[in-house]
Amino acid sequence: MVHTPHRTGRPPSGQARTPDAKPPVAAAEGGGDRIAKALARAGVASRREVERLIEAGRVALNGQVLTTPAVKVEPGDILTVDGKVVNEAEPARLFRYHKPIDLVTSHSDPQGRPTVFENLPKGLPRLISVGRLDINSEGLLLLTNDGGLARALELPQTGIVRRYRARARGRITQEKLDTLKNGITVEGVHYGAIEAKLDKAKEGPQGANLWITVVLAEGKNREVRRVLEALGLKVNRLIRLSYGPFALATLMPGEIEEVGPRVIREQLSEHIVAQNLPTGDRPLWKKPATVAAGPRRGAVELDRGGERPARAKKRFDKHGRPAAKATGEPAPKKEYKAGWAKPKKKPAIVQKPGGAKAPGAKGPGSKRAAGPSAGPRGPTPSASPPRTSAARPPGPPRSGGPRRRG
Repeated sequence: MVHTPHRTGRPPSGQARTPDAKPPVAAAEGGGDRIAKALARAGVASRREVERLIEAGRVALNGQVLTTPAVKVEPGDILTVDGKVVNEAEPARLFRYHKPIDLVTSHSDPQGRPTVFENLPKGLPRLISVGRLDINSEGLLLLTNDGGLARALELPQTGIVRRYRARARGRITQEKLDTLKNGITVEGVHYGAIEAKLDKAKEGPQGANLWITVVLAEGKNREVRRVLEALGLKVNRLIRLSYGPFALATLMPGEIEEVGPRVIREQLSEHIVAQNLPTGDRPLWKKPATVAAGPRRGAVELDRGGERPARAKKRFDKHGRPAAKATGEPAPKKEYKAGWAKPKKKPAIVQKPGGAKAPGAKGPGSKRAAGPSAGPRGPTPSASPPRTSAARPPGPPRSGGPRRRG
Protein backbone atom coordinates (compact mmCIF):
# COMPACT_ATOMS: atom_id res chain seq x y z
CA MET A 1 0.00 0.00 0.00
CA VAL A 2 1.16 3.54 -0.77
CA HIS A 3 0.13 6.97 0.40
CA THR A 4 -0.47 8.49 -3.05
CA PRO A 5 -3.42 7.57 -5.28
CA HIS A 6 -1.30 7.94 -8.44
CA ARG A 7 -0.38 4.73 -10.18
CA THR A 8 2.98 3.82 -11.55
CA GLY A 9 3.54 2.32 -14.98
CA ARG A 10 3.96 -1.24 -13.75
CA PRO A 11 2.03 -4.04 -15.48
CA PRO A 12 -1.29 -5.28 -14.06
CA SER A 13 -1.02 -7.74 -11.18
CA GLY A 14 -4.06 -9.80 -12.17
CA GLN A 15 -6.49 -8.00 -9.83
CA ALA A 16 -9.36 -5.78 -10.94
CA ARG A 17 -8.37 -2.31 -12.05
CA THR A 18 -11.16 -1.12 -14.35
CA PRO A 19 -14.93 -0.98 -13.87
CA ASP A 20 -15.52 -3.52 -16.65
CA ALA A 21 -13.05 -6.01 -15.23
CA LYS A 22 -14.05 -9.11 -13.33
CA PRO A 23 -14.27 -9.01 -9.54
CA PRO A 24 -11.04 -9.85 -7.74
CA VAL A 25 -10.62 -13.44 -6.68
CA ALA A 26 -8.46 -14.99 -4.01
CA ALA A 27 -5.03 -16.15 -5.04
CA ALA A 28 -4.07 -19.52 -3.69
CA GLU A 29 -0.38 -18.73 -3.93
CA GLY A 30 1.77 -15.66 -4.18
CA GLY A 31 2.77 -12.75 -1.97
CA GLY A 32 0.66 -10.17 -0.24
CA ASP A 33 -1.79 -10.30 2.64
CA ARG A 34 -5.51 -10.83 2.64
CA ILE A 35 -7.57 -7.68 2.58
CA ALA A 36 -8.91 -8.20 6.11
CA LYS A 37 -5.46 -8.73 7.55
CA ALA A 38 -4.03 -5.72 5.72
CA LEU A 39 -6.75 -3.39 6.99
CA ALA A 40 -6.54 -4.76 10.51
CA ARG A 41 -2.77 -4.33 10.47
CA ALA A 42 -3.19 -0.73 9.32
CA GLY A 43 -5.46 -0.07 12.29
CA VAL A 44 -8.69 0.45 10.37
CA ALA A 45 -10.79 -2.23 12.06
CA SER A 46 -10.71 -5.81 13.24
CA ARG A 47 -10.87 -8.60 10.68
CA ARG A 48 -14.53 -9.27 11.38
CA GLU A 49 -15.36 -5.59 11.10
CA VAL A 50 -13.45 -5.41 7.81
CA GLU A 51 -15.61 -8.20 6.42
CA ARG A 52 -18.71 -6.18 7.36
CA LEU A 53 -17.23 -3.12 5.64
CA ILE A 54 -16.66 -5.14 2.50
CA GLU A 55 -20.23 -6.45 2.55
CA ALA A 56 -21.43 -2.85 2.83
CA GLY A 57 -19.40 -1.86 -0.26
CA ARG A 58 -17.18 0.61 1.63
CA VAL A 59 -13.80 -0.93 0.70
CA ALA A 60 -12.13 -0.49 -2.71
CA LEU A 61 -8.88 -1.81 -4.14
CA ASN A 62 -7.29 0.18 -6.95
CA GLY A 63 -10.60 1.92 -7.55
CA GLN A 64 -12.64 -1.32 -7.70
CA VAL A 65 -15.24 -1.84 -4.96
CA LEU A 66 -14.72 -5.22 -3.32
CA THR A 67 -17.53 -7.70 -2.80
CA THR A 68 -15.56 -10.48 -1.11
CA PRO A 69 -12.80 -10.56 1.53
CA ALA A 70 -11.00 -13.34 -0.37
CA VAL A 71 -8.61 -10.86 -1.99
CA LYS A 72 -4.92 -10.30 -1.43
CA VAL A 73 -3.22 -6.92 -1.31
CA GLU A 74 0.16 -6.70 -3.01
CA PRO A 75 2.84 -4.03 -2.50
CA GLY A 76 1.93 -0.88 -4.42
CA ASP A 77 -1.84 -1.49 -4.44
CA ILE A 78 -4.08 1.41 -3.45
CA LEU A 79 -6.57 0.53 -0.74
CA THR A 80 -9.37 2.91 0.23
CA VAL A 81 -12.14 2.86 2.81
CA ASP A 82 -15.03 5.28 2.28
CA GLY A 83 -12.95 6.98 -0.42
CA LYS A 84 -9.95 7.65 1.87
CA VAL A 85 -6.56 6.10 1.13
CA VAL A 86 -5.38 3.75 3.87
CA ASN A 87 -1.88 4.50 5.10
CA GLU A 88 0.76 1.86 5.47
CA ALA A 89 0.94 0.01 8.76
CA GLU A 90 3.20 1.43 11.45
CA PRO A 91 5.70 -0.71 13.40
CA ALA A 92 4.41 -3.02 16.10
CA ARG A 93 3.55 -1.42 19.43
CA LEU A 94 2.53 -2.99 22.73
CA PHE A 95 0.82 -1.57 25.81
CA ARG A 96 0.25 -2.82 29.35
CA TYR A 97 -3.23 -1.98 30.66
CA HIS A 98 -4.70 -2.61 34.11
CA LYS A 99 -8.25 -3.62 33.29
CA PRO A 100 -10.74 -2.86 36.07
CA ILE A 101 -13.89 -4.88 36.63
CA ASP A 102 -17.20 -4.02 34.92
CA LEU A 103 -15.51 -3.39 31.53
CA VAL A 104 -16.05 -5.61 28.50
CA THR A 105 -12.95 -6.52 26.47
CA SER A 106 -14.42 -5.42 23.15
CA HIS A 107 -14.63 -2.38 20.87
CA SER A 108 -18.43 -2.42 21.04
CA ASP A 109 -20.98 -4.27 23.12
CA PRO A 110 -24.47 -5.16 21.84
CA GLN A 111 -25.87 -4.75 25.35
CA GLY A 112 -24.48 -1.24 25.69
CA ARG A 113 -22.08 -2.04 28.53
CA PRO A 114 -18.89 0.04 28.91
CA THR A 115 -15.89 -1.39 27.07
CA VAL A 116 -12.16 -1.31 27.58
CA PHE A 117 -11.43 0.64 24.40
CA GLU A 118 -14.01 3.31 25.21
CA ASN A 119 -12.16 4.07 28.44
CA LEU A 120 -8.64 4.35 26.99
CA PRO A 121 -7.00 7.81 26.99
CA LYS A 122 -6.85 9.87 23.83
CA GLY A 123 -3.86 9.90 21.52
CA LEU A 124 -3.46 6.13 21.21
CA PRO A 125 -3.49 4.22 17.90
CA ARG A 126 -6.21 1.72 17.18
CA LEU A 127 -5.46 -1.24 19.44
CA ILE A 128 -6.66 -4.80 19.82
CA SER A 129 -6.40 -6.99 22.89
CA VAL A 130 -4.13 -9.99 23.35
CA GLY A 131 -6.65 -12.48 24.66
CA ARG A 132 -9.55 -11.40 26.83
CA LEU A 133 -10.58 -10.85 30.43
CA ASP A 134 -14.24 -11.29 31.25
CA ILE A 135 -16.29 -8.47 32.73
CA ASN A 136 -15.77 -9.68 36.33
CA SER A 137 -12.00 -10.20 35.99
CA GLU A 138 -9.28 -7.61 36.44
CA GLY A 139 -5.56 -7.24 36.03
CA LEU A 140 -3.05 -7.15 33.18
CA LEU A 141 -4.38 -6.89 29.63
CA LEU A 142 -1.93 -6.52 26.75
CA LEU A 143 -2.96 -4.26 23.86
CA THR A 144 -1.24 -4.03 20.48
CA ASN A 145 -1.69 -2.55 17.02
CA ASP A 146 -0.31 -5.70 15.35
CA GLY A 147 -2.93 -8.38 14.73
CA GLY A 148 -0.29 -10.96 13.88
CA LEU A 149 1.48 -10.38 17.19
CA ALA A 150 -1.79 -10.65 19.12
CA ARG A 151 -2.61 -13.91 17.37
CA ALA A 152 0.83 -15.37 18.08
CA LEU A 153 0.67 -14.53 21.78
CA GLU A 154 -2.82 -16.01 22.12
CA LEU A 155 -2.11 -19.42 20.59
CA PRO A 156 -1.58 -22.28 23.08
CA GLN A 157 1.20 -23.60 20.84
CA THR A 158 3.27 -20.53 21.67
CA GLY A 159 3.38 -21.58 25.34
CA ILE A 160 3.09 -18.09 26.82
CA VAL A 161 2.67 -18.45 30.59
CA ARG A 162 -0.17 -16.58 32.30
CA ARG A 163 -0.21 -16.07 36.05
CA TYR A 164 -3.42 -15.39 37.99
CA ARG A 165 -4.43 -14.90 41.61
CA ALA A 166 -7.90 -16.14 42.49
CA ARG A 167 -9.99 -15.66 45.60
CA ALA A 168 -12.46 -18.47 46.07
CA ARG A 169 -14.97 -19.74 48.62
CA GLY A 170 -14.84 -23.34 49.74
CA ARG A 171 -12.44 -25.88 51.18
CA ILE A 172 -9.59 -27.64 49.40
CA THR A 173 -6.14 -29.06 50.07
CA GLN A 174 -2.86 -28.60 48.26
CA GLU A 175 -2.87 -32.31 47.37
CA LYS A 176 -6.11 -31.88 45.46
CA LEU A 177 -4.80 -28.82 43.66
CA ASP A 178 -1.72 -30.79 42.59
CA THR A 179 -3.94 -33.10 40.54
CA LEU A 180 -4.38 -30.26 38.03
CA LYS A 181 -0.80 -30.79 36.86
CA ASN A 182 -2.06 -33.75 34.85
CA GLY A 183 -4.85 -31.72 33.20
CA ILE A 184 -8.59 -31.92 33.71
CA THR A 185 -11.70 -32.30 31.56
CA VAL A 186 -14.72 -30.15 32.44
CA GLU A 187 -18.00 -30.54 30.53
CA GLY A 188 -16.27 -32.13 27.58
CA VAL A 189 -13.51 -29.51 27.35
CA HIS A 190 -10.00 -30.70 28.15
CA TYR A 191 -7.63 -28.29 29.86
CA GLY A 192 -3.88 -28.85 29.91
CA ALA A 193 -1.48 -28.85 32.82
CA ILE A 194 -2.21 -26.19 35.44
CA GLU A 195 -0.06 -25.30 38.42
CA ALA A 196 -2.10 -24.15 41.44
CA LYS A 197 -0.72 -23.16 44.83
CA LEU A 198 -2.76 -22.55 47.96
CA ASP A 199 -1.48 -19.24 49.35
CA LYS A 200 -3.87 -18.43 52.20
CA ALA A 201 -6.95 -19.95 53.80
CA LYS A 202 -9.21 -18.26 56.34
CA GLU A 203 -11.99 -20.22 57.96
CA GLY A 204 -15.44 -18.64 58.25
CA PRO A 205 -19.00 -19.59 59.15
CA GLN A 206 -19.84 -20.48 55.52
CA GLY A 207 -16.53 -22.07 54.58
CA ALA A 208 -12.96 -21.01 53.96
CA ASN A 209 -11.96 -17.93 51.99
CA LEU A 210 -8.99 -19.00 49.88
CA TRP A 211 -6.31 -17.24 47.85
CA ILE A 212 -4.84 -19.44 45.11
CA THR A 213 -2.08 -18.65 42.59
CA VAL A 214 -2.77 -20.28 39.21
CA VAL A 215 -0.22 -20.64 36.40
CA LEU A 216 -1.27 -21.92 32.95
CA ALA A 217 -0.21 -21.71 29.32
CA GLU A 218 -3.45 -22.21 27.36
CA GLY A 219 -5.78 -19.38 28.31
CA LYS A 220 -9.06 -20.87 27.14
CA ASN A 221 -12.35 -19.09 27.76
CA ARG A 222 -13.00 -18.79 31.54
CA GLU A 223 -10.47 -21.53 32.17
CA VAL A 224 -9.50 -20.60 35.73
CA ARG A 225 -13.08 -20.21 36.94
CA ARG A 226 -14.31 -23.45 35.35
CA VAL A 227 -11.39 -25.54 36.58
CA LEU A 228 -11.67 -24.32 40.18
CA GLU A 229 -15.45 -24.72 40.14
CA ALA A 230 -14.92 -28.34 39.07
CA LEU A 231 -12.96 -28.79 42.31
CA GLY A 232 -15.82 -27.42 44.41
CA LEU A 233 -14.65 -23.80 44.71
CA LYS A 234 -16.55 -20.63 43.85
CA VAL A 235 -14.29 -17.92 42.44
CA ASN A 236 -15.39 -14.44 43.53
CA ARG A 237 -12.33 -12.48 42.39
CA LEU A 238 -9.77 -13.09 39.66
CA ILE A 239 -6.66 -10.98 38.96
CA ARG A 240 -4.19 -11.56 36.13
CA LEU A 241 -0.71 -10.79 37.44
CA SER A 242 1.43 -11.42 34.36
CA TYR A 243 1.34 -12.44 30.71
CA GLY A 244 4.62 -13.89 29.51
CA PRO A 245 7.49 -11.54 30.37
CA PHE A 246 5.13 -8.64 31.10
CA ALA A 247 3.83 -8.07 34.64
CA LEU A 248 1.06 -5.95 36.13
CA ALA A 249 3.59 -4.39 38.55
CA THR A 250 2.42 -1.08 40.03
CA LEU A 251 -0.16 -0.13 37.40
CA MET A 252 -3.31 1.23 39.01
CA PRO A 253 -6.75 0.19 37.70
CA GLY A 254 -7.42 2.02 34.43
CA GLU A 255 -3.78 3.00 33.84
CA ILE A 256 -1.95 2.16 30.62
CA GLU A 257 1.76 2.18 29.79
CA GLU A 258 3.58 1.54 26.52
CA VAL A 259 6.31 -1.07 26.31
CA GLY A 260 9.56 0.28 24.91
CA PRO A 261 10.74 -0.69 21.40
CA ARG A 262 13.92 -2.25 22.77
CA VAL A 263 11.95 -4.58 25.06
CA ILE A 264 9.73 -5.59 22.12
CA ARG A 265 12.77 -6.45 20.00
CA GLU A 266 14.37 -8.45 22.81
CA GLN A 267 11.27 -10.35 23.96
CA LEU A 268 8.98 -10.67 20.93
CA SER A 269 11.15 -10.55 17.81
CA GLU A 270 10.30 -14.17 16.94
CA HIS A 271 6.59 -13.32 16.83
CA ILE A 272 6.84 -10.17 14.66
CA VAL A 273 7.61 -9.85 10.97
CA ALA A 274 11.05 -8.31 10.46
CA GLN A 275 9.74 -5.25 8.61
CA ASN A 276 7.27 -4.56 11.42
CA LEU A 277 9.85 -4.50 14.23
CA PRO A 278 10.01 -1.10 15.95
CA THR A 279 13.16 0.99 16.03
CA GLY A 280 14.51 3.31 18.68
CA ASP A 281 14.62 2.90 22.43
CA ARG A 282 11.86 5.11 23.86
CA PRO A 283 8.08 4.65 23.70
CA LEU A 284 6.15 6.97 21.38
CA TRP A 285 3.29 7.56 23.83
CA LYS A 286 3.52 8.95 27.34
CA LYS A 287 0.65 9.13 29.75
CA PRO A 288 -0.61 12.69 30.30
CA ALA A 289 0.51 14.59 33.36
CA THR A 290 -1.90 14.53 36.26
CA VAL A 291 -3.32 17.80 37.55
CA ALA A 292 -2.65 18.53 41.21
CA ALA A 293 -5.64 19.05 43.49
CA GLY A 294 -4.40 22.46 44.60
CA PRO A 295 -1.47 24.85 44.23
CA ARG A 296 1.58 22.92 45.32
CA ARG A 297 5.26 23.26 44.71
CA GLY A 298 6.29 21.14 41.75
CA ALA A 299 2.70 20.43 40.68
CA VAL A 300 1.86 20.47 36.98
CA GLU A 301 -1.01 22.73 36.02
CA LEU A 302 -2.83 22.42 32.70
CA ASP A 303 -4.66 25.25 31.00
CA ARG A 304 -8.32 24.23 30.91
CA GLY A 305 -9.42 27.53 29.41
CA GLY A 306 -11.81 30.02 30.94
CA GLU A 307 -11.32 31.82 34.21
CA ARG A 308 -9.01 30.26 36.76
CA PRO A 309 -10.19 30.04 40.36
CA ALA A 310 -8.46 32.33 42.83
CA ARG A 311 -5.77 30.72 44.92
CA ALA A 312 -6.32 30.42 48.63
CA LYS A 313 -4.29 32.92 50.71
CA LYS A 314 -1.91 31.78 53.38
CA ARG A 315 -3.32 31.81 56.86
CA PHE A 316 0.01 31.51 58.66
CA ASP A 317 3.44 33.02 58.14
CA LYS A 318 6.73 31.14 57.98
CA HIS A 319 6.99 31.04 61.78
CA GLY A 320 3.56 29.49 62.21
CA ARG A 321 1.98 32.70 63.49
CA PRO A 322 -1.32 33.99 62.06
CA ALA A 323 -0.55 36.17 59.05
CA ALA A 324 -1.76 39.76 58.87
CA LYS A 325 -4.95 40.34 56.93
CA ALA A 326 -5.01 41.93 53.49
CA THR A 327 -6.63 45.06 54.98
CA GLY A 328 -3.40 45.98 56.78
CA GLU A 329 -4.65 45.27 60.30
CA PRO A 330 -1.93 43.96 62.63
CA ALA A 331 -2.07 40.40 63.81
CA PRO A 332 -3.80 39.95 67.17
CA LYS A 333 -1.58 39.69 70.23
CA LYS A 334 -1.20 36.35 71.84
CA GLU A 335 -3.22 36.02 75.03
CA TYR A 336 -1.64 34.19 77.93
CA LYS A 337 -3.79 31.92 79.99
CA ALA A 338 -3.80 32.00 83.78
CA GLY A 339 -0.89 30.11 85.26
CA TRP A 340 1.42 30.63 82.31
CA ALA A 341 4.98 31.79 83.02
CA LYS A 342 5.48 35.52 82.67
CA PRO A 343 8.72 37.12 81.46
CA LYS A 344 11.16 38.10 84.21
CA LYS A 345 11.81 41.75 84.92
CA LYS A 346 15.17 43.16 83.92
CA PRO A 347 17.45 44.06 86.89
CA ALA A 348 17.64 47.78 87.73
CA ILE A 349 21.06 49.41 87.44
CA VAL A 350 22.23 51.55 90.39
CA GLN A 351 24.07 54.70 89.34
CA LYS A 352 26.27 57.17 91.25
CA PRO A 353 25.24 60.75 91.58
CA GLY A 354 27.70 61.61 88.81
CA GLY A 355 25.97 59.24 86.41
CA ALA A 356 28.56 56.42 86.47
CA LYS A 357 27.68 52.95 87.44
CA ALA A 358 28.65 51.80 90.87
CA PRO A 359 31.26 49.05 90.56
CA GLY A 360 29.76 45.77 91.50
CA ALA A 361 26.39 47.34 92.28
CA LYS A 362 23.36 45.41 91.35
CA GLY A 363 19.73 46.17 91.47
CA PRO A 364 17.20 44.86 93.90
CA GLY A 365 16.31 42.14 91.48
CA SER A 366 19.73 40.48 91.66
CA LYS A 367 20.24 37.26 93.56
CA ARG A 368 22.74 38.72 96.05
CA ALA A 369 20.51 41.66 96.93
CA ALA A 370 17.45 39.53 97.24
CA GLY A 371 19.05 37.27 99.81
CA PRO A 372 18.23 33.63 100.20
CA SER A 373 15.69 32.50 97.68
CA ALA A 374 12.39 31.40 99.03
CA GLY A 375 11.08 28.14 97.67
CA PRO A 376 7.82 26.35 98.22
CA ARG A 377 9.23 24.76 101.43
CA GLY A 378 10.70 27.90 102.95
CA PRO A 379 13.95 29.86 102.62
CA THR A 380 16.89 28.04 101.16
CA PRO A 381 20.02 28.19 103.35
CA SER A 382 23.08 29.74 101.77
CA ALA A 383 25.93 27.53 100.74
CA SER A 384 28.46 29.12 103.22
CA PRO A 385 28.05 31.37 106.33
CA PRO A 386 29.01 35.04 105.91
CA ARG A 387 32.51 36.03 106.96
CA THR A 388 33.05 38.52 109.87
CA SER A 389 35.97 40.82 110.67
CA ALA A 390 36.10 39.87 114.40
CA ALA A 391 39.29 38.36 115.87
CA ARG A 392 39.53 34.64 116.02
CA PRO A 393 38.82 33.24 119.52
CA PRO A 394 41.62 31.38 121.23
CA GLY A 395 41.65 27.69 120.66
CA PRO A 396 43.81 24.81 119.65
CA PRO A 397 46.29 25.41 116.92
CA ARG A 398 45.40 24.56 113.41
CA SER A 399 48.15 21.99 113.12
CA GLY A 400 47.91 18.77 115.07
CA GLY A 401 50.10 17.72 118.02
CA PRO A 402 50.14 18.33 121.85
CA ARG A 403 49.97 21.88 123.14
CA ARG A 404 53.04 23.14 124.99
CA ARG A 405 52.60 24.18 128.63
CA GLY A 406 54.01 27.55 129.84
